[in-house]
Amino acid sequence: MTSDAAALLRGLQPGVRVVVRYRIDGGFTDALGTLTDIGKEECTVSTRRGHVVIAYPLVTAAKPVPPAPPRRPARARPL
Repeated sequence: MTSDAAALLRGLQPGVRVVVRYRIDGGFTDALGTLTDIGKEECTVSTRRGHVVIAYPLVTAAKPVPPAPPRRPARARPL
């Protein structure tokens, strides 16, 4: 059975920034990044650490999120 969260993911367009909570051995984890692929059985989220492929039956929650804030410049080191 596919969850409402998986149905939401299927309705989004690639390029949308999302957070997806899904089941793993021993609990849950999240993937935060850009939705890059939406397939019949799974979706792919491009995170800072790489691509995460998530099977829809494992998805427990998902939602679109705003774009990431701009990165702050590095602090100047004192001399």
